[in-house]
Amino acid sequence: MKLADFDFHLPEERIALRPVSPRDAARLLLVRPGQPLADRHVRDLPDLLRAGDVLVMNDTRVIPARLKGVRLRDESRVAVEATLHRQLSGHVWTAFMRPGKRLARGDRVVFGEPSDRACLLGSLEATVREKGEGGEVTLAFDLSGPDLMAAIAERGVMPLPPYIAAKRPEDAQDLADYQTVYAAEDGSVAAPTAGLHFTPQLLARLQAMGVGLERVTLHVGAGTFLPVKTEDVAEHRMHPEWGEVDAATAERLNAARAAGGRIVCVGTTSLRLLESAADETGAIRPFMAETAIFITPGYRFRAADGLMTNFHLPKSTLFMLVSAFAGLETMRAAYAHAIDHGYRFYSYGDTSLLWRAD
Repeated sequence: MKLADFDFHLPEERIALRPVSPRDAARLLLVRPGQPLADRHVRDLPDLLRAGDVLVMNDTRVIPARLKGVRLRDESRVAVEATLHRQLSGHVWTAFMRPGKRLARGDRVVFGEPSDRACLLGSLEATVREKGEGGEVTLAFDLSGPDLMAAIAERGVMPLPPYIAAKRPEDAQDLADYQTVYAAEDGSVAAPTAGLHFTPQLLARLQAMGVGLERVTLHVGAGTFLPVKTEDVAEHRMHPEWGEVDAATAERLNAARAAGGRIVCVGTTSLRLLESAADETGAIRPFMAETAIFITPGYRFRAADGLMTNFHLPKSTLFMLVSAFAGLETMRAAYAHAIDHGYRFYSYGDTSLLWRAD
């Protein structure tokens, strides 16, 4: 398929810069095969699911992965900015850096501003180990493990998506808004945004009616925002992301499905992880590895029956995924409806509940 097949016009005013409050007041577009679209709200989820269904949620926690610093080389100093992307070991990360052209292998970078709170653990320094294409570099930090994560937390800011960051600076409110209420495992540089709509009260209502709640972990990388640059979609390559489905969770999901329950992924990250963990029969296996799964129309889904997901960018891998799940023409119609009816798009926007097109 061609990249142009996944294009659509989105008026700029449809891009949400803040989430609604309370979280479950967001609108939800119900998309069912062969049935009319329905306008609902997230708080209506108990009416849209049934006892025995299972919601699969990504419990990754967003780290403040955007760091400002100074590149040191001989006597020269250049201001740089890094967005951490993927952790390779206890002290090594890949990052997208600007200005990438001013960096070279062996350069030293000092992160943090002397006047701020960044002095609590001393300096946060790294060496440029490798330099790739498009401003991506590999950074080897002097600190490692929990000490490194604590230093990043002190100096970093929340890495808002480019379409929000271009319109306003991040602030203290984003520290709460850009995190799910069930976030537990540090490691993402972008939020699993469908999960931002849940409140503790809504989760309790769902559990009370017999809907299962299962947690998996996929650490979302900054590559989720990178544009597809190949006109032939098949030539695009995804950045790998680390995920885990433990054995007990896999067993419960398989049992729920065997009993007639539907597996509903909260977000494309949960869906990509389950599809990576599923075997050819659809059984979900324990999984602890990186995945670079790329789902486009024609993919045969094995693990997920439903998908709760926000509204995505034109020509993005995520719009390709939802088109594979519910059908390209169905999603074109759903997005046209959402635009015409004032739905809010992207990370802080409204959401949808898609049932799979068989």
